[in-house]
Amino acid sequence: MKILPLVLLLLGIAAVGGAVWFRMVPDDPGVWHVDPLTATKPETPNAALVRPEGGDRAAPVYALTPEALAEAFDAMALAQPRTSRIAGAPGDLFMTYVQRSALWGFPDYISVRILPEGDGATWAAFSRSRYGHSDLGVNAKRLTDWQAALEARLAS
Repeated sequence: MKILPLVLLLLGIAAVGGAVWFRMVPDDPGVWHVDPLTATKPETPNAALVRPEGGDRAAPVYALTPEALAEAFDAMALAQPRTSRIAGAPGDLFMTYVQRSALWGFPDYISVRILPEGDGATWAAFSRSRYGHSDLGVNAKRLTDWQAALEARLAS
């Protein structure tokens, strides 16, 4: 009977420690700032790739300059919860963000390149988990949600 409270205490300490550790792990731009046009999607189901060719899908073309699309995309991404830019800048037309899960703070990395397309611009993105085998569709959903958020921002 006295062992159960001790086990629960140890599990609680492990949970809090894990959440702190995942939030504190450094984000190395040298590792995570990857061009989505040349990125290789891993064999594991914890990544999503949007690009004009060879990805899971292509992004739409917007009637904007690449520079204007990069500024809008960056503002939209930085408005997402628990998201920060770790490399690049809108002026580079190439940015990488980290977005952490709410409960544990697991980091996912999203590299985005803005591309000229005809008289407008489009984007390519590589969203992937740092830890785990499966992300339960989180990275693919993120890119779909970010596209909807971008389109809402552009419509306003």
